[in-house]
Amino acid sequence: MADTLVRAAVIGGSGFYEMAGLTDIEEVRVDTPFGQTSDTIIIGILDEMRVAFLPRHGVGHRILPSELPVRANIYALKTLGVEFILGISAVGSLREDIEPLHMVVPDQLIDRTRGRSSTFFGDGLVAHVSLADPFCPELRTLLANSARQAGAEIHNGGTYIVMEGPSFSTRAESKLYRSWGGDIIGMTALPEAKLAREAEICYSILASSTDYDCWRESEEDVTADMIVATLLKNVEVTQTAARHALRNLPRERNCQCANALESAIVTSMDLVPESTKRKLEPIIGRYIGEAVAGGGA
Repeated sequence: MADTLVRAAVIGGSGFYEMAGLTDIEEVRVDTPFGQTSDTIIIGILDEMRVAFLPRHGVGHRILPSELPVRANIYALKTLGVEFILGISAVGSLREDIEPLHMVVPDQLIDRTRGRSSTFFGDGLVAHVSLADPFCPELRTLLANSARQAGAEIHNGGTYIVMEGPSFSTRAESKLYRSWGGDIIGMTALPEAKLAREAEICYSILASSTDYDCWRESEEDVTADMIVATLLKNVEVTQTAARHALRNLPRERNCQCANALESAIVTSMDLVPESTKRKLEPIIGRYIGEAVAGGGA
């Protein structure tokens, strides 16, 4: 019998617009305090486990990276019971050995975005989650192994530079990011990673290298057409890797992601406005209960 909760979700990026292998499919719309999700959430069964799929940019790729309703997306998945999120992402390579069609499971991020809504908190409630290791280490290992078994040339670890976009880097920027130790560059890992951590969801990315950005002057400068053409070649192996990872998720979580808010909330719950508590109940519900039972945080 399939699980009743949706334990895992896949957020598909450029070129990854559906999740193959799901049966008993249903479409779900979740109303959130942060607006509508990128698109309808598709829920289906994979090996007796309910899995959700959400196209990050919407069906037809309609939403710019800067416009993504990431808070709505993560909030909605949290309300469905999601504990694991696999993010599928297209990236440019900043390293000679990360070739187009190679895959990377990054372990670090550098934030070069501007003005994106990157926290659920505020409105009378302050929390500071640890983001020293922005991706779940256990999920990262599983995803890297799954991609390798799917036949991908995989790079386990690396720093993902998150740029604002939607234009690609200048040549000077691309060379600067290389000097910082950046390995890949893309536009969507943040604020997804931050918000998943605040929601106590394990999160990792399988990034598909599509090009050499523009630092490698012997190569043609990156274009959107180039990215899509390369991604289409990688769709099957990406789908296979994601399905394998989902099938092998642990029954119980032993990482720190599941309790990320335990030492992060600094506002006494008796001072938090009731409207904020109601809005964030799916995320902070168990901490509200503990605070009430104990007479305050």
